[in-house]
Amino acid sequence: MNEIITGNFAPWRLVLWPPASIQVVDWNIDRGLQLSGIIDFLGKANADIVILQEVDINARRTGHRNIAQEIARQLKMNYVFGREFQELAQGSKGSPAYHGQATLSRWPISNPRLIRFRKQSNFWQPRWYLPQIEPFQERLGGRIALIADLDVAGEKVVAYNLHLESRGNDDLRLSQIDEVLSDTKIQDPNSLLIVAGDFNLDVSKRAGAFLTRAGFCEAAPISSLPTTTPRGLFEAGHQIDWAFVSGPLQTESGRVHTSVKASDHYPISFSLRRA
Repeated sequence: MNEIITGNFAPWRLVLWPPASIQVVDWNIDRGLQLSGIIDFLGKANADIVILQEVDINARRTGHRNIAQEIARQLKMNYVFGREFQELAQGSKGSPAYHGQATLSRWPISNPRLIRFRKQSNFWQPRWYLPQIEPFQERLGGRIALIADLDVAGEKVVAYNLHLESRGNDDLRLSQIDEVLSDTKIQDPNSLLIVAGDFNLDVSKRAGAFLTRAGFCEAAPISSLPTTTPRGLFEAGHQIDWAFVSGPLQTESGRVHTSVKASDHYPISFSLRRA
């Protein structure tokens, strides 16, 4: 489960200095069920870095495709994929299905690794009395952060791709954020850091103070907009997808793309520019 899958589709290019700005998209793509719409948006966004959650590999529900690889190939990007769960109802013993996070880049990716959070809700663990069928979501694994170093023309960007616990309480999710922030302390202070993903909580209520104290600032005006689609007539969307940055940079053009309907979450985009 800790093996990381990689692929390289970005063409080689000679670039002597970093670009004036770096375009970033963060998005929970709901397994990749609407793959053509996902690729269409990402192609138009023309991002340099793409941070994706809920990405399938070899799952029955998404046609046994490697969703991360297909997106990377279409966009001509490199990618790394971290296995969050083995989806027991979506594959077989001889052909397992996985679900996790993918980080894509137009630039070289190195040193990918996982934080598999110490505290988990474990609601998804197999139980002898439950059949291995879709409604029960029986899985092996656990929530993760996928970390990768991106070499943007000699400038190091470290991307933390998060998918925090969907069950349990906010204290559980805050403990997972704390693990990520502890890891960021080992990074070179001159590196640009991105912490983004599906936090499964409204960061502005409690967790924002954690990130601010650690030197991070919000990359997009998420607190004013929902990041998930409405779930029923009387349930509005939630603010649970977030992106934060730290380092010698400033963010610009941050937005939530509420017109995009290719997932049950909306994509977030922003650009990074040297301060």
